[in-house]
Amino acid sequence: MGRYDHEMALASTNQLTDSHQSPAGWQARLAMEFERRDDSTILTRHEHSGPLRIQKALYPEGREICHAIILHPPAGIVGGDRLTIEVDVKPHAHVLLTTPGASKWYRSSGATAAQSVSLRVGAGSTVEWLPQESIIFSGAQAQMQAQIELAEGARFIGVETICFGRRASGEIFDRGNLKLVTDIRQQGRKLWRERGVIPGSSALLNSPIGLAGFSVCSTLLVAGATIGPEVLTACRSVTTPEVQAASGVTAMPLLLVGRYLGHSTEAAREWLVALWSIVRPTLTGYDAVTPRIWAT
Repeated sequence: MGRYDHEMALASTNQLTDSHQSPAGWQARLAMEFERRDDSTILTRHEHSGPLRIQKALYPEGREICHAIILHPPAGIVGGDRLTIEVDVKPHAHVLLTTPGASKWYRSSGATAAQSVSLRVGAGSTVEWLPQESIIFSGAQAQMQAQIELAEGARFIGVETICFGRRASGEIFDRGNLKLVTDIRQQGRKLWRERGVIPGSSALLNSPIGLAGFSVCSTLLVAGATIGPEVLTACRSVTTPEVQAASGVTAMPLLLVGRYLGHSTEAAREWLVALWSIVRPTLTGYDAVTPRIWAT
């Protein structure tokens, strides 16, 4: 198997503690475990400390696929906050995880806000990580890290949409810093490695080798299965909803990457959902069903 490095300068519940905020910011952790029982995927364990929660397990597609919504009641993420999400999916289960709304990363006086996501996907299982967009305010000091470990035959579908500044109110991302780290491995072998450091003053925000002046960047990652030429062609045929937006789709062994650059988070989601609607049936045998929470 090839190794791909992408370097860019770009059920039971155990509540650990009640929500609390230290002078340094919220320190929050959410751990979840899912497993397959008969024909159902079950949330068998979850524990939390600080302001991270999970809604009850939902089954809009039937018992085989468990939908779960991750809640962060403060809604915004400020300097000093540390959010840790750990998900362990046992063999032959199918889990879809999303959020109820956009994550807002507020301006910081200097302290870094960080989110760490760890997904362990058991043999033959599927995890769909479909959070809504992250809005990076001007002056934010943000760090987002994701580590995905796939067992044999496991599959991962993940999306990420980042909005730099608040375009609707005329704000651009001209101060602050965003650090992105994403690693995907299968049976210890590297499939995808991405590192990005984007200061608010960076020339990459307007460079043609960076964001090219666009304020929204969306990514689709499909790992654990090799996408055939017909599916790749179908993905590449999806047009961008925005006239001047840019997009591209690349397939490698056991990995597909789609990238969208534009100015509208709604258009970016439309493009991502179109790709997801193509690859999901191929990987899982199920048509794409958008989470109901997205419509609220």
